[in-house]
Amino acid sequence: MPATTRRRASHSLETVISEAVALLDEAGEPALTFRALAARLGTGVGSIYWYVSGKDELLDKATDHVLAQSLADIEPFLAGEDPIANLRAVGVTVFDAIVRRPWLGAYFMRTTGTQANGLLLYERIGEQVLRLGLTPRQSFHAVSAIVGYVVGIAADLGQQPPQAVLDGDVDREDVIAEAAAAWRDLDPATFPFIHHVVDEFAVHDDADQFRAGLDLLLAGLRLQADGGR
Repeated sequence: MPATTRRRASHSLETVISEAVALLDEAGEPALTFRALAARLGTGVGSIYWYVSGKDELLDKATDHVLAQSLADIEPFLAGEDPIANLRAVGVTVFDAIVRRPWLGAYFMRTTGTQANGLLLYERIGEQVLRLGLTPRQSFHAVSAIVGYVVGIAADLGQQPPQAVLDGDVDREDVIAEAAAAWRDLDPATFPFIHHVVDEFAVHDDADQFRAGLDLLLAGLRLQADGGR
């Protein structure tokens, strides 16, 4: 009996990754199964293994694919005279990208071996910090803080909203108003800070809150670069 040969997939790695990203964008990580991806590609599940060893590698490659666009998006901000202003623009750009794709934050920089674009994004942020004349330790901590804040807050805001919001029974404003009412009912003697900020909480905008926090972080970095003056 003649030996059987494995038939190579007819589609490209680019097509596989693009369709994987489309599935992730539509319904998040749970929707990305090899069966669903194969159906979109019009092929068998086995052919996907020509390109990736499993779902983890597929997710890493999908993340790196998206980060290529983020690298292009931040390019105009890298040559500015003020590295702190550049870092702010880069941070806001990456934040917006992750908020648009809630699944992205969980896999950002998970593996620098597969995610070459993630490593380059980290490098671009680091190159701006390098211009501040900090020590290697200070520089490492600065970039870690910026990346951690941007990705962490974006991933938090990208979490699936309560089921009632998804079902259309209530909107975001209703949820915030209910939480604010609960805060106002707290004992002011036990929760003085909450009572101090509750009116701001009731009308806050998530993106504005993110940018304010980023500004605080970068103000501290500027102060450190100026020698604490």
